[in-house]
Amino acid sequence: MATATSKSKYTAKNIEVLEGLEAVRRRPSMYIGGVDNRGLHHLLWEIVDNAVDEYLAGEADRCTVTLHKDGESLTVQDNGRGIPVDKHPKTKKPALELILTTLHSGGKFSDKNYARSGGLHGVGSSVVNALASEMVATIHRDGHEWVQRYKRGKPTTPVKKTKRFRGHGTTIYFRPDVEIFKRVHFNSTEIFQHLEDISYLHAGLKIVFHDETKGEKHEFSHPDGIGAYVDKLIADGEKKSIHEAKFQAEKDDKKCRVEVALKWTQSTDEQIRSYVNGIRTHGGGTHESGFRSGIVKAVRNYMDVHKIKPKGISLTADDIREGCVGILSVFHPDPMFQGQTKERLNNPEMTAQSEGLVRPALESWLNSNPTVAEEVVARMVLSARARMASRDAASDVRRKSPANKRANLPGKLFDCRTNKPSDAELFIVEGDSAGGSAAMGRNSKTQAVLPLRGKVLNTESISSAKAMNSQAINDLVETLGTGIGDKFDLHKLRYNRVILLMDADSDGHHISTLLLAFFFRHMRDLIRSEHLFIAQPPLYRIESGKQTFYAADDPHKEEILASLPENRNPVISRFKGLGEMTAKQLQETTLDPKTRTLLRVDIEAPLDADKTFQQLLGKDPAPRYEAIMQDASLVDELDV
Repeated sequence: MATATSKSKYTAKNIEVLEGLEAVRRRPSMYIGGVDNRGLHHLLWEIVDNAVDEYLAGEADRCTVTLHKDGESLTVQDNGRGIPVDKHPKTKKPALELILTTLHSGGKFSDKNYARSGGLHGVGSSVVNALASEMVATIHRDGHEWVQRYKRGKPTTPVKKTKRFRGHGTTIYFRPDVEIFKRVHFNSTEIFQHLEDISYLHAGLKIVFHDETKGEKHEFSHPDGIGAYVDKLIADGEKKSIHEAKFQAEKDDKKCRVEVALKWTQSTDEQIRSYVNGIRTHGGGTHESGFRSGIVKAVRNYMDVHKIKPKGISLTADDIREGCVGILSVFHPDPMFQGQTKERLNNPEMTAQSEGLVRPALESWLNSNPTVAEEVVARMVLSARARMASRDAASDVRRKSPANKRANLPGKLFDCRTNKPSDAELFIVEGDSAGGSAAMGRNSKTQAVLPLRGKVLNTESISSAKAMNSQAINDLVETLGTGIGDKFDLHKLRYNRVILLMDADSDGHHISTLLLAFFFRHMRDLIRSEHLFIAQPPLYRIESGKQTFYAADDPHKEEILASLPENRNPVISRFKGLGEMTAKQLQETTLDPKTRTLLRVDIEAPLDADKTFQQLLGKDPAPRYEAIMQDASLVDELDV
C-alpha cells in the first residue's frame, strides 16, 4: 500500500524560471497560435505589421517583402526611421538588441512614438527571433548602417556599425527554426494575397513582393483604398451588385479613425471583413458589432422616416444585411486584442464608435440616393418574404403530423419534437456509438441526431442520382427533406441548422470533408443560405484540482496549461472519439447553445473552393499526390 511519505515532494527546487525567450520556444502556440502552416506565416505578418506601423506613424511609404529562392527564408524592408541602436539608459543594452531579444519591449506602449500601430504587445519581433534559427537585423539611420545577427533568439554578434549610409529604414532577414515548425516552407500565393489585401487598407503605402521561388515581382498600390477592396471582393466572389454607387464613410478624431465601405449584392450571404490597424480580425469584435448594428439601424430609420411599411412582413437584421459586402477598417491608439494572434477586438467603446459613424452616414446616403435606396429596400423585402415562405412551406410540407414524419424519415434518426423548422437543428454524427451519446445528451425538443453508418461516399465527381444510391446519402437527403441537385428545394428544409458533428481527429476531419464536398456539389444553396455548421468537440480533457477544462486542439491545450498555477500537476486525457464522451460531457461542450462553439460554413471564394475539392477528392490523383508529397514532412505518424 502506498503511503503519503512515498509521494515526491514539491518544493522550491521544482520551480522553473525560463530565461530570455525560452518561454516562447517552450510554448510557441501561446504566441503564434500553433506550429503549423498558419503559425509559420504568422511570423511574417508580425514583421510586416512592424513595417506598416512606420507608415501609420507617417515615417515610411514603402515596404518590400522578399521570399527567397529556397522558400524557407524571408526579408522584410521598410524605409522608416530605423530601429534605434543607441544604448537603453536602464539596461545599458543597444535598443535594437533589447527589442529583438526581450518580451514586452518596444516603443508602442504609449502614443509618443506611434499614435496607432498593430504591434502593441511588445512581443512580435522578439517572438519571431526566438522561433528563427537565424535572424539578421540591418538598420539604416544616423548616416550609417548597423547590423546584428541572432540565433534562436540570442545575439551572436554585437550591434556593429558597418559603413556610412545616407538612407534610413529597417531590414529584417529571418529563417524559421525547423526544430519548432513541422515544416518550413512559405506559400507564395498566401503571401501575395495577404500583401494585396493590406495594400487596400493603406492607400498611401506601396508594397513590393519579390517572389524568388517563381522569379516574379509584384507591386501593390491602391489609392482608392477600401472602396476598391469592396469591388475586388464582389468580383472574386462572382457576385452581382444591385447598385453601382458604393457607400463610404470615415471619421477621424485624431485618436481613433474609422473607415467603412459597403455594397449590397444579389448574393444570399453576408460578407463583412474587419481590420484594426491593418490587422484582419477574423473573430470580429466590438468594432464589427457596431458596424453590423449601425447598418440595421440606419435602414430602419430610413424606412420609418419615409413610412415604408411592407404589408405582412417584419424585416430582421439578417434580412437587412443579406447580400452585404463590407469593409471596416479601424485605427486605434490602444486596441485590446484577444490574444497575441489578434483575432478579435475587445475595446468596449468601439461598438459606439463604429455605430456612431455608420448609422447617420448610411441613413444620409440613402436619403441622398433615393433610387439606390429603393433598390436596397426592395431587395431586403424580397429576402424577408423568401424567409417567411421558406418557414411556412417547410412547416406545411414536412411537419403536418407526427405520423407523417415517422412514415417518411429514416428509422435510425433521433428526431426532435418541435414542429417549427426555425427552432430545430440536426446533428449529423458518425456511427451508432457517437449517435447514442449525442441522442442522450441533446435537448430532444429542438435537437435531432442522425447517425451515419458505414463509409460516407465521395460524391465529388458523380451525379446527384448516383449519389442517392448510397444509403448514408439517401438517409441524409430524406432527413433534410429538401431533395438534391436540380430538385433541391430550400423551402422544404426541416431544420434551421444542419450541424456536422465528427470526431476531433483526422478521421473526423476526413468525413467532414466528404460531407462538405457533398453539400458544395449537390446542395450548395444550403450553404449559401447559412444553414450549414461544423461543431467543435473537444480533443482534450484537462483536470486540475477541482477544475475541469476542455481543449479543442493542441494550441488550445497549451494555452490552458500555461494559464494554470505552476504548482498544479494537471491530468490530461485525449478523447479518441465522441463515443468515449459521456452524454453529459458532450452536452456541456458541444450540444448546449450556451457553451458550444459552431463554425458556420461559408463560400467566400467559390473558385478556390472548387479547386480545393477537386484537388482533395477529384478523379485525377496528380494534384492530390503533389499536395501529399509537399506536406509529407508535416506528418509525425500515420494511423493505418
